[in-house]
Amino acid sequence: MFALVDAVAFYASAEKVFDPSLRKKPVVVLTNNDGCICAVCPIARQLNIPKFLPYFQVKDYLAQHQVVIRSSNYELYADLSERMMNVIAEFGDDHHVYSIDEAFLQFSGYQYCIKDWMEYGQRIRQRVWRETKLPVGVGFGSTATLAKAANHAAKKLSGFTGVAIINTESNRKAILTRMAVTDVWGVGRRLGKRLNLIGIDNAWQLAQQPSKRMRQQFGVVMERVVAELNGEACLEWDEVPQIKKEIFSTRSFGERINDYQALRSALMNHGATVARKLRKQRSLAKQLLIFASSSVHQEPYYKKSLVHQFTVATANTQTFAEAIERALTVIYQPNVQFYKCGIGAIELMSGQFYQGDLFNQHDENEPLMRCIDGINQRFGQDTLYSASQQMRTNWHMKRAFLSPHYTTRWQDVPKIQC
Repeated sequence: MFALVDAVAFYASAEKVFDPSLRKKPVVVLTNNDGCICAVCPIARQLNIPKFLPYFQVKDYLAQHQVVIRSSNYELYADLSERMMNVIAEFGDDHHVYSIDEAFLQFSGYQYCIKDWMEYGQRIRQRVWRETKLPVGVGFGSTATLAKAANHAAKKLSGFTGVAIINTESNRKAILTRMAVTDVWGVGRRLGKRLNLIGIDNAWQLAQQPSKRMRQQFGVVMERVVAELNGEACLEWDEVPQIKKEIFSTRSFGERINDYQALRSALMNHGATVARKLRKQRSLAKQLLIFASSSVHQEPYYKKSLVHQFTVATANTQTFAEAIERALTVIYQPNVQFYKCGIGAIELMSGQFYQGDLFNQHDENEPLMRCIDGINQRFGQDTLYSASQQMRTNWHMKRAFLSPHYTTRWQDVPKIQC
């Protein structure tokens, strides 16, 4: 048996954890630079507020209904996610974190320990709520895809109280029949349109299709989806997380910038972020992609990128800074209103098993990098940083509705008066 535990509108729910006055109010969360709506709590959903709509288009509507608006507070969400995952992990010995708000549990040999899956699911919900104040839905199924379908039913279909189980033919049919085919895990909107064209509108109809025919028409991934919907487990998760093959740090600016130093500062910060992530997974970069652009909605559109090839693969922040400095002389153009920039490490190799070069010495300065990472980890990000980063503020994200960093900043720790 598999279980999927998924937080309800995670970002919006996280905003209510340390501010109980919001519990009964509609709350929406905006994306980077307060651009679009990315999370809508169940109360706000009743107002038919769609996700991924630009904020300025619904600004008046939100004000009219007194909807609480929050900018994305990623530091808070990451901390609450870790707490939630720790609680979920106590309910099974095979635990897989799928995303910031979703985790799978696999129960092998538990049939003699758990007699009532519904009661077990409610225990998970109650425990997560008691310890984190985050509402979650729990779905059980004989495959990961069926667990995902059950979770969908638990949270979005009527007749369920936060827990749904697919363990018999009758409840499998009952739930899959009520699911749109685009709600099936692994079926996106574009693929859903193609399925609709051949008369497949819901998950049950998809499950009834011959798997070989689905493979011929849509590929091996669709064949596995059909098998999983019919109770044949095909998907597995790795016990050891795979290292990333590319690492990017990129972000649009809160306001357009056109001066050289601001762009330089932003790129240097992205470079430091990429270098830190490389060191964390013990990788080195052989190539660095450096780019900056204006907005695609702005005429004339400008975009320039360069790939820097290192002689020796590295994760040294100072080496990255030198490469960025050279690239910037080509990328920067006066009178361009820059909207976005970023750095990407695109050819990675293992730092642990890197083959040295007799004629090109490795100059990682590992003690210095280790010292910087250690201090920043202990005392907070950017406690130590390179002078070239400068920490200018005019290129940072626009977050006009940001809530306090309740769990990661001393001055924001909630105060209780009693």
